[in-house]
Amino acid sequence: MADETEKESMREASAEVSRDLGRLQDSNAVLSHFNEYSEHCFAEVSGDFSRNTRLLKSMKTDLDYIFQKLRSMKSKLVAIYPDAFVDDSKEEFIDRRPDLELSQ
Repeated sequence: MADETEKESMREASAEVSRDLGRLQDSNAVLSHFNEYSEHCFAEVSGDFSRNTRLLKSMKTDLDYIFQKLRSMKSKLVAIYPDAFVDDSKEEFIDRRPDLELSQ
């Protein structure tokens, strides 16, 4: 009798392990498919992403240069025409924009 109960519990354990293994294999197949799909999608957009990143960095550099020139021109205008701007414009400009290039 003890042998029969041991055999039955081993069969049940074997069946449970087999079901779990089947689920794991299914999950593995789904994840493998998803990884292949993600790799394909990334390959399609990575060139655009790199190109757009370079473009945005270039635009930021251009805008920084433009704003630097504008501040310089404004300070020269204030020196020549002190009444041209309201009083608070004489205060030094503090750039409060976040630096997006810092790692978070």
